Amino acid sequence: MTHGTWRDRTLSRRGLLKAAAGVTVGGAALAVAACSDGDGGGAATATVMSGNPAVVGPVEQQRQRRAGTGLTGYDPSKTFDGYTLFATLQGTTAYVVDMMGEVVNTWTLTTDPRERSVFGVQLLENGNLFAAMHQQEEGAPPFVFKGGVLMEVDWDGNVIWQFEDEDQHHDARVLPNGNLLILRAEVLPPELEERVSGGQPAGQELGMWTDWVAEVTRKGETVWEWHARDHMVPEEYPINALDLRDEWTHGNGIAPLPNGDVLISFRNVNTVGIIDRDSGEFRWTMRAPELAQQHNPSILPNGNVLIFDNGGHRENSGLNYSRVIEVDPATTEIVWEYIDASILNFFSPFVSSAQRLPNGNTFISEGNYGRLFEVTIDGEIVWEYINPFFILNPILGDVNTVFRAWRYPTEAFQIGA
Repeated sequence: MTHGTWRDRTLSRRGLLKAAAGVTVGGAALAVAACSDGDGGGAATATVMSGNPAVVGPVEQQRQRRAGTGLTGYDPSKTFDGYTLFATLQGTTAYVVDMMGEVVNTWTLTTDPRERSVFGVQLLENGNLFAAMHQQEEGAPPFVFKGGVLMEVDWDGNVIWQFEDEDQHHDARVLPNGNLLILRAEVLPPELEERVSGGQPAGQELGMWTDWVAEVTRKGETVWEWHARDHMVPEEYPINALDLRDEWTHGNGIAPLPNGDVLISFRNVNTVGIIDRDSGEFRWTMRAPELAQQHNPSILPNGNVLIFDNGGHRENSGLNYSRVIEVDPATTEIVWEYIDASILNFFSPFVSSAQRLPNGNTFISEGNYGRLFEVTIDGEIVWEYINPFFILNPILGDVNTVFRAWRYPTEAFQIGA
């Protein structure tokens, strides 16, 4: 069942307020009454009506902790049973939890977050953990994700191998031949930078960063490469109006396809595309206004593409809201989408992921708020877990952000092997 009702509406703040004005709210937990203050004004008084005892005393200042973390909902009859793998972005540890939200295993991937921190984790076919780390060094690059360390770690935390690349960022995949497919950053030549429109003035003087993709051996030999500057016309890919001109494309996801082509996402120019490995040209793209700062495209068994459409600064709406969409690349038609029943309740401006599960459900990470949940094809939430592992980020504050999360069958981890 496709949740298409919102797509047929004009989503604007004015329209939202008009709709709200005509709604009668019943069963409210809090009633607010205006009382005359003697000067023709109104003073609001609140009465608790929920029947639940109020918490009296010091108030937890982090909203998600105050609301509750860990497992918040679970319908065993409708979920895909397995283990969930995730890590708090820029933390030190990766976690596996079972369907009850109990921690099954942890990997401490670094002991000094000032020098190295976790970006993302995923599971390899042999049951080991594949971790992408950010390495902070003296003279670090101007954006936090550049400077990569990739490693394979077994169930007990033993490092099988490690690969360092100062230009790697965001995403990397282990290919069937054992090589690595990685995203790298490079500076766009000045003559091309001048042709890129959009964005706000740059915050650094090193030039405009852009992306390239490389297949490398574990010894660091590059055996194939693709550069955005060679295959994307600057005038055709303007930067989002509110993003800084420090970066042009901002690649945030790559996925190798069975035929060797590469599925890729460029956040700053609202583009998902399939790169033809032989020609280097795009075989297919999807762009704004359908997409807005999206993440984590993946190819489905039916050939369709699943995308977490973050929805920041949408071109066709005055509202910021996230959705997950399944797209037929033959027609670029959206054949399925998930939007929350209350549209503004589902929104992650950065990071995030979506994964189609074997039972047809979709596993979603609303990354900025550490919310991991599973929905049926009809959009029913059947499992939800709030990441309880917070870090103190110097810019974002006290956060439980998750770059991506994955649900795997229990046996995929080959526990104890």
